[in-house]
Amino acid sequence: MEPSDISDIELCISCDACVRRGTPHCDDCLVQFVLGGPPNELTMSPRDADIITLLTGQGLMPRLKYRSH
Repeated sequence: MEPSDISDIELCISCDACVRRGTPHCDDCLVQFVLGGPPNELTMSPRDADIITLLTGQGLMPRLKYRSH
């Protein structure tokens, strides 16, 4: 089933699939910052992603360092 609207789509970031897991990039990643502990997975709505883009663009939060295998 396809979402009826772009606002129905969620972004899911799994740290298990990130090639930077366990590196210094991991310590300074948005996922680590948001979850506040050992990262595992972060799910965001498009609205959440827009807010995070605004905050990271202003230097108020670290950027997403995720890179897939």
